[in-house]
Amino acid sequence: MDQFWENEYIQIAANYSVVILCMVVFLAIFEMVTKYKNWEEIKKGNLAVAMATGGKIFGVANIFRHTIKQHDSVLTMVGWGIYGFMLLLIGYFIFEFLTPKFKIDDEIQNDNRAVGLISMVISIGLSYVIGAGI
Repeated sequence: MDQFWENEYIQIAANYSVVILCMVVFLAIFEMVTKYKNWEEIKKGNLAVAMATGGKIFGVANIFRHTIKQHDSVLTMVGWGIYGFMLLLIGYFIFEFLTPKFKIDDEIQNDNRAVGLISMVISIGLSYVIGAGI
């Protein structure tokens, strides 16, 4: 059985499956903390929401890229991925806090593409910093 789990194809498939599951859960959590419904807004063509959501997806995937590279077990990889996601989520709240003149969620929901772009870049940028720490 050890040979089965040591097979690179099996390891890749296991990591992939776990990351997809985590991604779905993390996107659901992001959806709960925003005022808008990501997929409804994207369906309507809201580019700001698409950019912000894409940044979150890229950010989470990048964090998991680093966890897979640095850790051997799937359980350890998930633990660090959850920790990295929590830091990314905290970064989202800091972004909201640092812009007191307007509400990030409202601007993104109103298709303010400049705010959507900055949100995307913050998520991606923070994922590199978080990943480097993992």
